[in-house]
Amino acid sequence: MQRFILIRLAHSLIALWIISVVVFLLIHISGNPADAGLLPEDASKESIEELEEYWGINDPLHVQYFSYMGNMARGDFGQSIRWEGTSSAELIAQRFPATLQLASLAMVVSVIIAVPLGVLSAVKKDTPADLAGKIIALLGQSVPGFWLAIVLIWIFAVNLGWLPTSGKGGISHIILPTITLGIFPVAAIMRLVRSSMLEVLDSEYVKLARIKGIREGKVIWKHCLRNAAIAPLTYFAVVGASVLTGSVITETVFFWPGIGQLALQAVQGRDYFVVQTVLLFFATLYIGANLIADILYAYLDPRIRYS
Repeated sequence: MQRFILIRLAHSLIALWIISVVVFLLIHISGNPADAGLLPEDASKESIEELEEYWGINDPLHVQYFSYMGNMARGDFGQSIRWEGTSSAELIAQRFPATLQLASLAMVVSVIIAVPLGVLSAVKKDTPADLAGKIIALLGQSVPGFWLAIVLIWIFAVNLGWLPTSGKGGISHIILPTITLGIFPVAAIMRLVRSSMLEVLDSEYVKLARIKGIREGKVIWKHCLRNAAIAPLTYFAVVGASVLTGSVITETVFFWPGIGQLALQAVQGRDYFVVQTVLLFFATLYIGANLIADILYAYLDPRIRYS
């Protein structure tokens, strides 16, 4: 087990390093921050050079990369260019609670909806209920988030006037972003629960329980779901990380003050240090969630650790 964890941990660290290189190169290809409104349009060449010297963006790329990695190893993720005087880590710490609040609520609502739908779809296999579940799963994984967000705003905010269009305030402000962000995990968890339940429903101990005359509801919700929950539970960490890292579109459309909106603002302002820190933070969350899922699955199913 220890060897399995060490191997997975090494793979995760290598993946993070590769991502850091790719992100660094892509960010620097996007252009010079000095051209993003930090200086007046009639700024002199000397002023531009002074700004580049101040931020260290006139050095060769490899020098900038190793300098950034060295600072990051010491816990210094760089000062923001757009929000001057504020560190990248501080900006993420300020915005992360809003993203976590939205993602957590989306996951809770998703589980409450997805688990019963997945169980019902498996129990009622090849019936209209199963077909409806498949359609919900297909739509949830194929409908673009920005399109769904705009449709929800048009219906519930513009036409009906029931909910606000954007911003962060009371409960009413979080309803539409939660629906938009939660539609994908509903589909993913429901499909996984359905497939796991179908395997368990055909097992011998379930047939034996039915022969003994145990009530069908108890067989399904206690015996079947408990055993079918192994795969969804291990995958839950990955889905949760996907929701956290996939909040950019939702937060942008609904003007939700989280990390997703911070990432977009940093990209628009060519704020190298903030963009790099946000993307590495997202990558760490996602890779860490996959590592946790691998370890949990290997712990619950010993065959995995030897494969």
